[in-house]
Amino acid sequence: MERGSKLFGGKQVKRAYMEGRADMYSIHVLGLGAGDLQQMTLGVYKEIQQAKQLYLRTKEHPVVQELEEQGLQYQAFDAIYEQHEQFEQVYQHITDALFAAVKQHHVIHYAVPGHPLVAEKTVQLLLEQAAHQQCQINILGGQSFLDPLLASIQVDPVEGLGFHDALRLQAHHLQPQQHTVITQVYDSYVASEVKLTLMDIFPDEHPITVVQAAGSSQEKLLSIPLYELDRITLLSNLTALYVPPTQEPEAVNRQYYRSREIFRQLRGPDGCPWDKEQTHQSLTKYLLEEASEVVQAIEEGDIDHLVEELGDVLLQVFLHAQIGEDEGLFNMEDVIQSLNDKMIRRHPHVFGQKKLEQAEDVIEQWERIKREEQQGK
Repeated sequence: MERGSKLFGGKQVKRAYMEGRADMYSIHVLGLGAGDLQQMTLGVYKEIQQAKQLYLRTKEHPVVQELEEQGLQYQAFDAIYEQHEQFEQVYQHITDALFAAVKQHHVIHYAVPGHPLVAEKTVQLLLEQAAHQQCQINILGGQSFLDPLLASIQVDPVEGLGFHDALRLQAHHLQPQQHTVITQVYDSYVASEVKLTLMDIFPDEHPITVVQAAGSSQEKLLSIPLYELDRITLLSNLTALYVPPTQEPEAVNRQYYRSREIFRQLRGPDGCPWDKEQTHQSLTKYLLEEASEVVQAIEEGDIDHLVEELGDVLLQVFLHAQIGEDEGLFNMEDVIQSLNDKMIRRHPHVFGQKKLEQAEDVIEQWERIKREEQQGK
């Protein structure tokens, strides 16, 4: 029989297993593969047929119906998803249930979609907590969904591939110059959150591919523009998203979005008490102080100091923008768009047809356009 790797929760558990102690428990984790029954490995199929106590994370998998027709008996954890608001709570509940079951039966089998070690949080929790539970975890792999998915979208991962969980996706995690695969796009709500995050990086019209049940007879591919992601019906626990790379200027540096997340967190429910109390008025003195320290660094000719102080000025801008976002009035993107529009509008000799040769002419034009803007307001 085909055997997978045996993973122990520490030397203590391994020693207990070798000694044949009665308090040793074993969970055999099986990968159902990415597609139909014919794609399941022979070793996994034999283990399932011999399993006396079989548990499934979910019965929503193409292979389960075929196994049911062969008389498969199992217990699925789908109902647990309805009992919690957070997926982390769901996964921990399933893990606790498995450890409780193995304490009763000593040996159980647990089957998950794809490969147990690819995008499977419950298996990670089992491995992390195995030593404490004095439980041996045996992994018998199946085909992960990545192989058929990459074959469907015809992408070679050697070109650079980012692999992300939709439930934990943040803009600063993304590298837009690489191929990107996003898993667990369960429903329209998750799709909407993913869309908004991606639209911080990619153009609204950026082409994406929704992949349903990769590698199975139910496989479907749908190519759409990014802005339509949460409007489609092709969403389930078998849905993944492929985002091709882009070199467009909209694909900005990850550090900017990391800064955005930092300031959101600082003023969030579990953030910094001082930052959460600040207002535009209370920050005025700090902006003046930071600007004066920039001037001092320039006068001293200290480049490292100048970099630091310019960062402190930018800190003030980010914090003001976050206050504006919290109040629902404006955000950092509005500030940047206002700046970009102004620079293009006040430099027609660069971004338009008009030509100016002298700096004095540029200053005069700048002031004239500025007066026209004020009159328009």
